[in-house]
Amino acid sequence: MNKFIEKLGKQVEGVLAGFDRLVFRGTLRRIVYDAGMKSYLWQNQVLLKDFGKHVERTSQQLKAASLTAAQQAGRPVRYLPSSQVSKEQIAREIAAKDQVRQGTVCVLTSVEPCWSFEVGPNRETKHLELTGKPRKCLFLYHYWVHPEFGFMNARIQTWFPFSIQICLNGREWLARQMDQAGIGYRRHDNCFSRIDDYGRAQQLMDEQLRVNWPHLLDGVANQLNPIHERIFARFPVNYYWSTYQSEWAMDLVFGDPGQLRRLYPQLLQLGMTSFSSPDVMRFLGKRVNQDGTVPANLTQEVSTDLKRRAEGVRIKHRLGNNSIKLYDKAYTGQAAVLRPEVTINDPAQFKVYRPKEGDPQENWLGGKCGGVSPICTAGQKSRKKPWTAIATRWPASTTAPPWRN
Repeated sequence: MNKFIEKLGKQVEGVLAGFDRLVFRGTLRRIVYDAGMKSYLWQNQVLLKDFGKHVERTSQQLKAASLTAAQQAGRPVRYLPSSQVSKEQIAREIAAKDQVRQGTVCVLTSVEPCWSFEVGPNRETKHLELTGKPRKCLFLYHYWVHPEFGFMNARIQTWFPFSIQICLNGREWLARQMDQAGIGYRRHDNCFSRIDDYGRAQQLMDEQLRVNWPHLLDGVANQLNPIHERIFARFPVNYYWSTYQSEWAMDLVFGDPGQLRRLYPQLLQLGMTSFSSPDVMRFLGKRVNQDGTVPANLTQEVSTDLKRRAEGVRIKHRLGNNSIKLYDKAYTGQAAVLRPEVTINDPAQFKVYRPKEGDPQENWLGGKCGGVSPICTAGQKSRKKPWTAIATRWPASTTAPPWRN
């Protein structure tokens, strides 16, 4: 990537790299399977015939506790009859209308598919049986303007096993960090078209990777379910956090928007005509045959496409549910932004070394790359590979960019 940036020379005023969207999943692993849920019922002396009453009562208690803070603050709690509407758009409209600068924006509720448990008769044994299966239940979507993360949301499933999903944005978080550090900037949606100190801003963004993630996410989980400790007093269980989806983006800020408008068509042509399916596979961490061909056992679709949007044109190389893309945005009279971005919606495609639980020795664990650091590494590597390739095909500039000095 550095070769590509150096060839741009003084056209680039600054560079910023780090997380954009991050989605975490919280799982109570001790009760996510049938035997674990049975152990919870045993510890709480709940018979299978009383399962329905117990979980219904617990669900009602969780909903009441989860909504208390929003209701006390006078914030709206709105039921959505369809799960297909954009909840974030609704929440942002409420925040803008009510001029919410910090605290709860709203809580949106919706009935959606989930994984939970049911008790029913077993035809063979003639006994009641607990089984996990897909069903539907009510989800609570909390939207906040968080003092540290900025605008964010989190949802909780109100039926056992109470799974959680937390979504935040690294750029939103960085804006809060720069406000506290006194760094001036000009913001355009989820990117910055000017930062007074790019070096310091990058340091702040790098600090996001070194935070105590379980501590921060547990704090959000406690807001979603304030009675967690009471529910599991006889069967203690904590959330296990994993990265479900992530976006790692680099913003190249051009001081002259006209320069990016002239350059971008060349990059689109190179992106569409220079890379084959094996190239895309290598970009996204998949091995190819020694002769450079696609392995015969590949089951994922490899594709490249262009899409024209209101703010610019996007090119995307996709392997299964993961992708690397490039687009231009944030055109103003003073600047424009070129953004390469890696989106990982299927982290199980990446493998990392990590300690096996209960064993300090490092082992090779295939798939399920759920931590923040492994996802960060995968995103950085995937982002660098195509631009190193482009740099070898693109005319050079001998002028060093000013931000490098």
